[in-house]
Amino acid sequence: MNARIRVTGSVAAVDLGATSGRVMLGRVRPNELRLEPVHRFPNGPVTGADGLHWDATGLFRSVLTGLTEAARRQSEIQSIGIDSWAVDYGLLSDGRLLSEPFHYRDGRTERGVTAVHAVTPFADLYAQNGLQYLPFNTLYQLAADGSRLSDADSALLIPDLFAHWLSGARVAEVTNASTTGLLSIDGHWNDELIARLGFPRGIFPPLVQPGELLGTLLPAIAAETGLSAQTPVTAVGSHDTASAVVAVPITTGNAAWISCGTWGLVGIELDGPVLTEASREANFTNEGGVDGRVRFLHNVMGLWLLSESVRTWERESGEEIHLPTLLGQAAAVRGAIPVFDANDPRFLSPGDMPSRIAEALREQGQPAPRSITEFARCILESLADAFAQAVHTASRLANTPVGVVHIVGGGSLNALLCQLTADRAGLPVLAGPVEATAIGNVLIQARAVGLLAGDLESLRALVARSFEPVRYEPRTG
Repeated sequence: MNARIRVTGSVAAVDLGATSGRVMLGRVRPNELRLEPVHRFPNGPVTGADGLHWDATGLFRSVLTGLTEAARRQSEIQSIGIDSWAVDYGLLSDGRLLSEPFHYRDGRTERGVTAVHAVTPFADLYAQNGLQYLPFNTLYQLAADGSRLSDADSALLIPDLFAHWLSGARVAEVTNASTTGLLSIDGHWNDELIARLGFPRGIFPPLVQPGELLGTLLPAIAAETGLSAQTPVTAVGSHDTASAVVAVPITTGNAAWISCGTWGLVGIELDGPVLTEASREANFTNEGGVDGRVRFLHNVMGLWLLSESVRTWERESGEEIHLPTLLGQAAAVRGAIPVFDANDPRFLSPGDMPSRIAEALREQGQPAPRSITEFARCILESLADAFAQAVHTASRLANTPVGVVHIVGGGSLNALLCQLTADRAGLPVLAGPVEATAIGNVLIQARAVGLLAGDLESLRALVARSFEPVRYEPRTG
């Protein structure tokens, strides 16, 4: 069915990424969806005495600044929804944050992996939760926290933490909770696994579905932002990829998608999980999607490889690198381009990325690029190769044909990466929208408060009408 606009209205989408955050106004009108940026702010790790953390408190202040501006621009806002990156969480005791949340790139997760696998081997975990192995998955982080857990009465994933600060609700939205490793494949907390790992069951709050009302703004928040105290806070696909997939403008049933930013999440949408041995060996994951769908995907390192390399080059040269110029020069590189494994875990931590890439290439018997331009092209070729492999692997494992690849998120603006992905996949690539995560956030809120009606296909049709993608055909030769 088509998405049907019931009334005209606006909602506020809080979209928190690993390198930046934003507050957006989504304006819904008959057969039209418009997104208005309200406030953008940086985000990143902070180093503490015990490792890498997020400045969640400072990030929340930026969110409030954005909501204040949203209230100034729009007198009536029907809802607020929050999405963010997955796996990380804050520990609370009597409403107090015990410490700023750890960053998933913090090295403490290694001891958590050892502790969890000593109790439950990965093959057993996969059969229960369907998740790919990533050393920073929430259950490994919780195992690394050890005795800290006994001091907490709640563990709230990042978007749930912010929703709590806005409304007082303590919940776990299911699409994000599905990335913790502690949900059973049927979408409920796995009490047996939680007990076996020694985690206190009471810290895990009730699960909610995207579209559920969490509450209204706390009086103090309403007073500070100028919003009505009756403004609903609505659960969305709070894992940013879940929201992004809602906004992939799929018009045929044989599409793969890549949500590309700091990470590249490559997959297809299914009605049920794939739990085969082949899927486990390929390290594919089954995560919760909106409306009970399954996001069957693989994590690729993403544009983190390029951005961290740029940071190193700027630090070494003392000069700012203009990324569009660099990408233009990289597109002009001719000749053989070396390719490395973009999924190599050595690239996970911050630091000198070009040296690690050069080391990986030397181990493969390939020469390292000689210039920054050649390095950038090497990174993008390697990402495109990893994306293409993941698309075809997802298709094979799920026995689902793929005829087109959608790239959404920041990576959709990278024309060279989109073209290289089309070339290596041998499939057309449709790029955009760039703000897919915020759009998906808006769509679920709009449907929840009665501004829209319809299934995911009708919501995607509205996206396709509102944001025309750029098409890249595969080149031969």
